[in-house]
Amino acid sequence: MMAKRRTVEKRPAWDEYFMGIADLVSRRSTCLRRRVGAVLVKDKRILATGYNGAPSRVKHCEDTGCVREKLKIPSGERHELCRGLHAEQNAFLQAALHGTSLKDASLYSTTQPCMICAKMIINAGIRELVIRGDYPDKMSKEFLREANVTVRKLK
Repeated sequence: MMAKRRTVEKRPAWDEYFMGIADLVSRRSTCLRRRVGAVLVKDKRILATGYNGAPSRVKHCEDTGCVREKLKIPSGERHELCRGLHAEQNAFLQAALHGTSLKDASLYSTTQPCMICAKMIINAGIRELVIRGDYPDKMSKEFLREANVTVRKLK
């Protein structure tokens, strides 16, 4: 008797795999304006993940309301007027808490980073950034280009 052949789903490519994990991570976000997920990877191994939201032990925007909405602050401006950390920042902090170097790592993010995160990416030694969505911050793109950080945008 022959065994019934199982239908095998095609394995995702590495970019699809890590961006899919970034999508899943973004679902933990407590931001009322935009859900972002980030995954730090080196040698095809996940180093840390992060999503945007308020720091630990601080109320989230879903509980307090969005100060940026109340003040009518456009996206991409006045980052300091927010309760939350960006997904990239939370991923960097998770790596730091566990003593994990990010030198020569890749960062998968559901959204292009802002200027603040771009500077952190550069100084952390991250060499590649893989993004899907845009963000209204031209200066971050210019800095990443100047620092020779490879930026790839997935469809």
